[in-house]
Amino acid sequence: MSNKIALVTGASRGLGRDMALSLASKGSDIVLTYSTSETEAMAVAAEIKAMGRKAAVLQLDMSKMNAIDPFIAALTACLTEMSGQAKFDYLINNAGIGATIPIADVTEEIFDKFLNIHFKGVYFLTQKCLPMINDNGSVIFISSGSVRFSVPGYSVYSSMKAAIENFTKFVAKEYGSRGIRSNVVAPGPVETDFNNAMIRNNPQAKTFLSSMSPLGRVGAADDIGSVVAFICSEEAKWINGQRIEVSGGINL
Repeated sequence: MSNKIALVTGASRGLGRDMALSLASKGSDIVLTYSTSETEAMAVAAEIKAMGRKAAVLQLDMSKMNAIDPFIAALTACLTEMSGQAKFDYLINNAGIGATIPIADVTEEIFDKFLNIHFKGVYFLTQKCLPMINDNGSVIFISSGSVRFSVPGYSVYSSMKAAIENFTKFVAKEYGSRGIRSNVVAPGPVETDFNNAMIRNNPQAKTFLSSMSPLGRVGAADDIGSVVAFICSEEAKWINGQRIEVSGGINL
C-alpha cells in the first residue's frame, strides 16, 4: 500500500483514529478530518508523521450540507500539495454521532441531524470524491451491528446506517468498471467515547454486552482499524459489495 493516500473522516479520536493509524502503518499517507476536535486531530497527524508517513488535517462538519463543496476545494488543494495531483485511493466514511433516543422522543431536528451526518452527507461526499479516487481504489462505509439486531433507542441511527449499507452496493455496481471496490464495515459494541462513552461509563452495560459475545468482551478501537486497512489492501482485492461485521460474534 505504499504511496497510497487515504481520506478518513472523523479521525480525531476513537475508531477513526485507529483506522487512520492502521492505514498509515500499512504505508498510506493520510488526510484526516475532524468536526470540533482540532487539537486531537493534530495529535493523530503527529503520530502518523512519526511513522514516516505524510498527514494532513481538514475540518469537516458532516451535519452541514453547505460544508461539503468548500471541503472538496480544500481537499483538492491539500492533495495537490501532498502528492502533486488531486487524487487519492481510499475513502473511509467514518464520521458520525451517537445517541440513545426512544422513538417517542425523536424530534424532526434530531432526525434531520442524523440524516445529514449518517446518510445524506455521506452520500454527497462520496459522490463528489469518487471522481478523485484513483482506479482500483476503495470506498469503505462504516455501519453498525445495530442494523442486524435491533437495539432500543437506535431507531434513527440504525435506519440511516441501513440506508448506507444499501448505497454501498450501488457504489460497487456503478464504479466497478474502474476497479473501485465498495464495502461496509459494521462494528459491534466498542468501548470508545462514542455516544457519550456509553459503554465505558456504564459498567453494567459493558458487562451485559460482553456476556452476549462468544469472546466474552466488548470491542476496542484497535479491533476495527486493522480490518479497514486490510479491506483497502491488495490482499482484499476480491472483496466487493460486502458487509463485514466486526463484532466478536455478538447475537449469533
